[in-house]
Amino acid sequence: MIMQTALQTPLTDLAHVIQLAVAPVFLLTGVGSVLSVLTNRVGRIVDRTRLLEGRLSAGESESSASAGIRCELALLSRRIRVINWAISLCSLCALLICTVIVSLFVGTLVGLDFHIFIATSFIIAMIALILALLFFLREIYLATASLRDKPQTVRRK
Repeated sequence: MIMQTALQTPLTDLAHVIQLAVAPVFLLTGVGSVLSVLTNRVGRIVDRTRLLEGRLSAGESESSASAGIRCELALLSRRIRVINWAISLCSLCALLICTVIVSLFVGTLVGLDFHIFIATSFIIAMIALILALLFFLREIYLATASLRDKPQTVRRK
């Protein structure tokens, strides 16, 4: 009987830690999804930049069109910087969430109280996620602002 209670306490503690770690794991899944969206946007920006640079170097267009291409390239450069900040902050968030999960398990296994470290890591992770989402919104604004600012041309046949 004494042996069962001695085993149940560590198992109960471990089960409780696993329950606590489930929420950060789900959060980590969401952050991974956001990272996927961000990297897809980077890919599209890079593809568009390469296309425009190819047109510019080929000298396909006259000087007015060339100026338009340079203007769009400058906007794409700005967008890539903003989205890189979003990716960096999102990655930091994911790393901190992983740190929280590891700290939960290590604290339980070693018997140390990491509650201040865990809380601080989680708060910093949430701040990083908020900032990443704000940078993401800024990049979307830059992308859509360029569409709003372009004169609409209608071709009639």
